[in-house]
Amino acid sequence: MTGVGFLLEHYYHIAFVLLVGVGLYTMIDAKNLVKKVIGLNIFQVGLFLFLVSSGYVEGAEPAIVQGEGEYVNPLPHVLILTAIVVGVSLTALALALIIRVYEEYGTLNEEHVQEVMEGD
Repeated sequence: MTGVGFLLEHYYHIAFVLLVGVGLYTMIDAKNLVKKVIGLNIFQVGLFLFLVSSGYVEGAEPAIVQGEGEYVNPLPHVLILTAIVVGVSLTALALALIIRVYEEYGTLNEEHVQEVMEGD
């Protein structure tokens, strides 16, 4: 199978690369702390997509053993459920810390916060 045919058949690989790239770029480039958290969430969704799609097996049955044949591995899906819970908790903690930073420094701009910290 050619490279283009593979990518068209496995379009979720393209979505994974785009989501991870956009999320990583946003985390690196954004000066606003809330935008950095949003970039982190986009990055996480890309990784979730990759891990869930890695557990997919063409023509396989659910992991309920009733006979012979190929079965889908449920482990990546279970791990993603756990990762989603951890991701939501991380986002809540990050946003709570951002609120505290805003109350203390009066801005969400990373550069302004660093300037104020150096001035103290």
